[in-house]
Amino acid sequence: MAVTLAEEIMLLSLDDESGSAKQRQAAGWAVAGGILLELVLAGRVAVRGKHLELVDATPTGDPLLDGRTALIASWLGARGRRRVTDWLTKDQAKAVSATLERLCARGVVVEERRMALGMFPIRRYPEADGAVERELRGRLRGVVLAGAEPDTRTAGLIALLHAAKLHRLAFPEGPARPIASRMEEVATGQWAAESVRSALRDMQAAMAAVTVITVVTAAG
Repeated sequence: MAVTLAEEIMLLSLDDESGSAKQRQAAGWAVAGGILLELVLAGRVAVRGKHLELVDATPTGDPLLDGRTALIASWLGARGRRRVTDWLTKDQAKAVSATLERLCARGVVVEERRMALGMFPIRRYPEADGAVERELRGRLRGVVLAGAEPDTRTAGLIALLHAAKLHRLAFPEGPARPIASRMEEVATGQWAAESVRSALRDMQAAMAAVTVITVVTAAG
């Protein structure tokens, strides 16, 4: 099965050797958003304005996506629609755990557990198979640095990374401003049907709102 957008974002956030996550909070929102975008592209959910709706519960065949579809169906219940912001807030931490579990199942990363100070359990996910990330970074370089035309999923990935301000996860080196400018160009381009791009814009707005709430709460 193809690696999902959420798994790609997670891979970019993990240090290959130590397995620790970089920009963990922002990456968490992007991972949750990536799963939603996959479900939108698969025709399983719809994002309309501020609300999330389930439109088709048929399994996709991908355990990560199908698990989220079932959770969304249960969460929506008889209401049929609820706020995207509420779902992202509820799911972002669990989405990261589910995505890491899927990467482990694929053999892309391995889980390592240890105790810090003999008291606090820590989990790390160093890379076991670098082929997936090499292909991913090569594809991103082709679009962002070489100006290649992106396919729908790559454009969606770039849009999510741009929305979460994760440019440096994808491009740790290189001129920051031109890279961000090109990623914005891709994110706002005509890379998918208007319904999908509209859903992504709504998700981006929800992610931004959740991030602001989280920062204000932490500061208080």
